[in-house]
Amino acid sequence: MNSPITRIRVANACDVCKQRKVKCDGNLPCSYCKSRQRSLTCHFSPTARRRVRKPHLPSPESSGAQSSVPSSARPEASPDIPDIPATPIAPVPSERSSRTSDGLTHRSYVSAEEEADVPREARLLCDAGGKLIFVGDCAPLSLFQTVRQIVTSRVDPDAFTSQTSRVSMLENTSSDPLVSANGEVPHVDPANIERLVSVFLSVTSGLIDLFENDHLADTVSTWATKTGAPKDTTSAVNYLVLAIGSQSVDEGSAAGYFQYAKTLALSCLGGDLGIETVQAFALITLYMLRACQINGSFLFFGIAARAAYSIGLHRTEVNSRFGSETHIRRDRLWKSLRVLDLFLSISMGRPPSMSDVDCTVPYRTLDANGQEEFDLLNASVQVLSITEEIVLQVYSRRKISLQLTEGISRQLRDWSSRWLPRLQRNMAKSQREYEVDVVGACQVISCYYYAVMLVTRPFLMYEMCKRLPDSATTAQVPSSGSDNSGRTRLANACIDAAGLMAESVVDLVNQRRLDGRMPLIVSWLFASSLVLGVGLLGGFGRILEKYAQMSIAALEYLAEHDAHAMQYSLIAKSLLSSALKYLQRKDIDERLRITESSSQLFGLMPKEHPPQRDYIPTSMNESRTVAAEHQGPNVPQSSMTHDLLASPFHDIDPALLSLGSSLDSASGNVLGREQQDQTDHVFGALNLFPLLDGNGHIDLAHYF
Repeated sequence: MNSPITRIRVANACDVCKQRKVKCDGNLPCSYCKSRQRSLTCHFSPTARRRVRKPHLPSPESSGAQSSVPSSARPEASPDIPDIPATPIAPVPSERSSRTSDGLTHRSYVSAEEEADVPREARLLCDAGGKLIFVGDCAPLSLFQTVRQIVTSRVDPDAFTSQTSRVSMLENTSSDPLVSANGEVPHVDPANIERLVSVFLSVTSGLIDLFENDHLADTVSTWATKTGAPKDTTSAVNYLVLAIGSQSVDEGSAAGYFQYAKTLALSCLGGDLGIETVQAFALITLYMLRACQINGSFLFFGIAARAAYSIGLHRTEVNSRFGSETHIRRDRLWKSLRVLDLFLSISMGRPPSMSDVDCTVPYRTLDANGQEEFDLLNASVQVLSITEEIVLQVYSRRKISLQLTEGISRQLRDWSSRWLPRLQRNMAKSQREYEVDVVGACQVISCYYYAVMLVTRPFLMYEMCKRLPDSATTAQVPSSGSDNSGRTRLANACIDAAGLMAESVVDLVNQRRLDGRMPLIVSWLFASSLVLGVGLLGGFGRILEKYAQMSIAALEYLAEHDAHAMQYSLIAKSLLSSALKYLQRKDIDERLRITESSSQLFGLMPKEHPPQRDYIPTSMNESRTVAAEHQGPNVPQSSMTHDLLASPFHDIDPALLSLGSSLDSASGNVLGREQQDQTDHVFGALNLFPLLDGNGHIDLAHYF
């Protein structure tokens, strides 16, 4: 008689097996990933722990406590969230409490301390043409909506002017939509090709890698000197290279190259698809991103993604059939598309167009000794893949726990240990011949800093809500609690990442090594300026004023060619001004309370001063203050970064931003139910993944 087969149960399956819905053996890497040559991407996400809820029966005291909560502090009713009555504040049980009802209370307290609410600010915004465009929770514009709501309701109702409050997508139309509409071939000057190709390679470094960079200038020059060049996708690709290279130098020529190339690319869609088709529409996407035409780039990228799947770019075994050189070229084309896709998805809070579920293209390249080779494109796609996981695991939930954050931090620590030192050495190169490496390293490092800010952002918003008064007219500020709690340390990590990013970008701005059109840096820098303003407002240190000024100065430099940067710099200035006014009022109120107390000792009579207009002293001269008028996108002076206090970030171990130390989930003070409700009040209830969850409810009342 045969012995019965014992079924082995696995506590947790890897992410790939979960997505494919196949049996996982629980090993690292698992047998399924090994068989599909995906050993390096086999990853086990931590399982969510169930919260222990304390059973509670309402009492007359609790009913009275509920009625004492002001209506402004209660969250608005939502069809998806039942109305839960408020409960009185219970005493904190000791660590030695037995497993009784007190024990349940203690465990519930630990679980609540481990979590923070995820801001829900997905919404429809009006573009320049008045059309409603969806922006998801993880987008920098959604962060601005959360910050604006908190600041105007708790600090200053007039914090943001009408110019900065009217957030549109700034969907710019073409500067000359009729260029090349008659089919006339634009003129190409062979003398400018080398310079334009050099600019193209610099601005696309770290984002895409579609060609053999050493021979690109010669290839385009050979094509330009031919008489009667065919009107095919290869010509479209070359015109797009020249268009992107001349976009910040000669916008008229760039528009002519772009319109003609776009017409060629669209006319060739009905023929045979090839890698030139994918390259053409990827370059159209990048050009439109640099022209602040986000929605157009989002649509054209969809064509590039579908074409890539059609020719099998996502399978490295298919790419290998075309020879070694073409194999590498096709693999790098797929990775370039993934970088563009993830940037579009994360910056706008929209689902990506591509996925790694059925992809076998490796994102790591090993040398003969088994060590990972330095490759900007690999570093970029790896850190953006981690950011995509942050969006899926954090911003699709109502709450984020320290346990989930620790799982993500392990991935960031691993990436940081492998890439960050080499990227920082690249940025330190001062020779002009390393311009491509320097700009590419800056873009990749900015993605890393934004990933840290994205995963820790809910904790920063929680801490700010806890530290600010209940309303703009309330003088008393709630206690900030313990500075050693896990949530406070994560909030500080968010601020540190924002400061490091602002410092890295402004260094290149001072050296004039950044092009005026850098959409990735502009998006992440805007988020950095918001985080620094929030940190200053929440009392995380007055030194943050200096770094907020750095981010504003960098945005003003980029605003010379980028309309988004212009709008973002005005928003950052308004936030910084409100933060400084709030801190000044807070210092004055604190001084008055101290004076009132000391006057009782000797009968001192403090002099009554008439109310005066707020004056906000800053650490910079008046020409650089936030209160001064906007003087144009000037390059910040070098004294801005060197004459002030020494940077507190220079001696920070980069691994600290990866949340390297273990998080203290049990430390910190217990917040009352009223304060928790007030913290929850500033967040909405919209989900991004999957889209339109909860019957797709979006409040459009303020648009009509």
